[in-house]
Amino acid sequence: MLDNFLKNIQTLPFRWRVVLLDTLLVPAAWLLGYWLRFNMAEVPAVFLAQAINVLPYVVGVQLCSYAWFGVHRGEWRFVSLPDLSLLIKSVLFGVLMVALALFFVVRLEQIPRSVFVLYGMILAAAMASLRMGYRLLKDKHFASRTVGKKVLIVGAGAAGEQLVRDLRRNFPELYNIVAFVDDDEAKVGSDIHRIPIANTIDGLGALVERWSIDLVLIAIPSASDEEMQRIIDLCGQADVAYRTLPGVHELLTGKVGITDMRDVRIEDLLGRDPVTLDWQSISHNIESKVVLITGAGGSIGSELCRQIAAVGPKELVLYEQSEYNLYAIQEELVENFPELELHCVLGDICDAALVVHVFKKHTPGAVFHAAAYKHVPLLEGQVREAVKNNILGTRNIVNAAISCNAESFLLISTDKAVNPSSLMGACKRAAEMYCQAVADKTKTRVLTVRFGNVLGSAGSVVPKFIKQIKKGGPVTVTDPEMTRYFMTITEACQLILQASAVGEDGRIYVLDMGEPVRMAYLAEQLIKLHGKTPGVDVEITYTGLRPGEKLEEELFYADEQLTDTDFEKLLLAASRNINQDAVLEDIANLVDQICEAELFVDSKDLRVVLNRLVPEYASS
Repeated sequence: MLDNFLKNIQTLPFRWRVVLLDTLLVPAAWLLGYWLRFNMAEVPAVFLAQAINVLPYVVGVQLCSYAWFGVHRGEWRFVSLPDLSLLIKSVLFGVLMVALALFFVVRLEQIPRSVFVLYGMILAAAMASLRMGYRLLKDKHFASRTVGKKVLIVGAGAAGEQLVRDLRRNFPELYNIVAFVDDDEAKVGSDIHRIPIANTIDGLGALVERWSIDLVLIAIPSASDEEMQRIIDLCGQADVAYRTLPGVHELLTGKVGITDMRDVRIEDLLGRDPVTLDWQSISHNIESKVVLITGAGGSIGSELCRQIAAVGPKELVLYEQSEYNLYAIQEELVENFPELELHCVLGDICDAALVVHVFKKHTPGAVFHAAAYKHVPLLEGQVREAVKNNILGTRNIVNAAISCNAESFLLISTDKAVNPSSLMGACKRAAEMYCQAVADKTKTRVLTVRFGNVLGSAGSVVPKFIKQIKKGGPVTVTDPEMTRYFMTITEACQLILQASAVGEDGRIYVLDMGEPVRMAYLAEQLIKLHGKTPGVDVEITYTGLRPGEKLEEELFYADEQLTDTDFEKLLLAASRNINQDAVLEDIANLVDQICEAELFVDSKDLRVVLNRLVPEYASS
């Protein structure tokens, strides 16, 4: 009979078994309180009889107290101090209610007052002990710590402590957490969950060697790019594998959890503090409006599509020359934003008739011009196409935006437009100048945003380096001293949206790209992130500057003094004085000359006009 009873209990859900156990603890604690009251001797019959008579009231009232405080909603496996505090409150409340109930039922006759105190202490201690014992057992707190990979955790803060608990709970056989390191010297020498904080981060290499550490876990979600660079360098010097927690933003938004360790990405080394945006102004500039994006299938254009679609425009018009890119972003938006009214236009921005037709048909209120040819060395020998697409294509789009009375037009430019040494940069500078020239002649706000390289964009250097590393090298860098500005696609697009929302007419805005990064350093870090040693596993070779390239890029001209705006990382470049009429005349000459047949084979005349339009290109 007892066997059947135990089998039936085992079939119950865990929570109901907990309720049953806590219920059985009530009479046990009640009767044990009497035993202790009478000095652990035999309880007088009259008192024992009364104790048994009132027992149903004690059990019933205590169970109601459990239910009121939600004691059984907590998981034993994750019990913590707040759970124990709640448990003690429920027991104390139950004791008071039991005493009050028995006062009205039996006037507390033959019930010693000290029994209530003893009963409460015994019940609380028993319930807390069972829960803590269960958690310790599950966490294998007393188990041997000689199995699994030997792990060193960088960061003895809240994230590091939670990481230890979760790893022990979810992966007890995989990781043997040996020690912490932390830059807070006051913490060194203390323990977290019996794991020593052995040294500062600078001592990481010595600990790796002393304890033969297999893996370093970086548990500092808020680490800056400089901090991450320092930690990664130390791991590289110690020749140990490393992984990191997601960033604070990813953790707070719930996209990932504390145990979602990942490989360190190049963004972690070049990253910035989170961008602070005025989403209210951005939403006001986009929602309930028709928004048109050129180059909608490119790296910047497609990310703009995603972020703008999330805000909720009235319509979103995608203008793209590549059939596949247009198809890909269309499929993604349809899947993720099924309520969005989406229009896809397969076409060339140089097709003036199509541009005019599209703008007349949809009359966009906000236009983002991301379409451009951008590969510097390739364009050096393609004068006609570079001028036609990057200058005349821009002219077509901004003129169409003005003709349909769009509220805003934003040109996405580049740092290569500053003192350009390349044809691509000169064309983008000419496009900037044209937008400045027409800005005063229209009610449409015509803006320009200028920034440097975007991590991970199509054809950018990072994917190229990664491809070379996977092939075993060599990684080709043009010059050991070459530097570039970098920003993530997401951050760049967010700042573009902010500039479009708050920018003033005719202004050029520059994104704060942080400090420039040496390309040789970038190559070395990418090789390390793939678990290889630069110069040993993968060679780095220097090939020399390619046509049109500079060692260092600039984000603004010397006479374009940068001033802060209300938004961090969005800077205003004081507009250079230009002869608007001369600019418009030179652009018109480009239009005339590019239509002449001989320019298909001879680009000298185009260069003459371009050099007159952007004289710093000629001097460089």
